[in-house]
Amino acid sequence: MGIVSLVLGIISIIGMLIGLIPFLGWLNWGVIPIAGVGLIISIVAVASVKENRGLSIAGLILCAIALPVGIIRLIIGWGVF
Repeated sequence: MGIVSLVLGIISIIGMLIGLIPFLGWLNWGVIPIAGVGLIISIVAVASVKENRGLSIAGLILCAIALPVGIIRLIIGWGVF
C-alpha cells in the first residue's frame, strides 16, 4: 500500500504543478480526486503497517500538499483557468 500511496502522491503533485500553468487549471479537476484517494490510502497504510512506513508517509505528505493547493487554484481560477 505504501507504493500505491507514493505513486498517487507523485501523480497528484505533477498534475498540480502542471495545473498551476495559466489556462491549464482545469487539470486540477482530475488532481483533486486522485489526491483525495491517495490521502485516504496513505492514512490507511500508515495506520496498518508497523514497520517500514517511509513510502506511506511520503505519499501522505505529497497528497496533503497537492489537495489544498489544487483546491485553492480552482477557486482562484474560477474552475477553468
